[in-house]
Amino acid sequence: MAYRSSGTLRKMVQQVVFVTGNARKFEEMTQILGPDVPFKLTSQNIDLPELQGDIIEISKKKCREASKFVKGPVVVEDTCLCFKSLGDLPGPYVKWFLAKLGPEGLYKLLEAWEDKSATAVCTLAYTEGEDKEILIFQGITEGVIVDPRGPRDFGWDPCFQPVGYSQTHAEMTREEKNAISHRKKAVLAMRDYFLSKQS
Repeated sequence: MAYRSSGTLRKMVQQVVFVTGNARKFEEMTQILGPDVPFKLTSQNIDLPELQGDIIEISKKKCREASKFVKGPVVVEDTCLCFKSLGDLPGPYVKWFLAKLGPEGLYKLLEAWEDKSATAVCTLAYTEGEDKEILIFQGITEGVIVDPRGPRDFGWDPCFQPVGYSQTHAEMTREEKNAISHRKKAVLAMRDYFLSKQS
């Protein structure tokens, strides 16, 4: 699923800065974008303020803040993990839950609940510059929270098992995960937007 605001690029950009300090996220986005996009993706680690609100609101605010530093085309990413049994918590605050509890703790949050379904949401916010429109691209993957399996080197991947699969994200190869992930869906929506502006 992708949500995009209206608007067109006045000119094709040569470079887009992905604001992240996570080399793995940058590698994943670069791999998913592929070689055909009309820009070079670079990364920059910027210490942005911690924000509250719904995921779209947070993403737009982060993008606007990042644009003040970058002074050019910029994209930011926010990821939510929503547990149905907990009224969509931890949602956009999953980073803090994960830092305190780890994947095992996330699983234990749902121990008392029969419904262990979860929705993973990746939201990308892009703008050409500080005073330009912000575009939103979103991808969603449905899954269940399980006792962690696989390497513990990438967030909550060990405890998230996509619907229809017997492996957690952490147990999959990078190619297998990228083929179905919420990040892939959001990045492809952004890629399609840029490719459509070439013609």
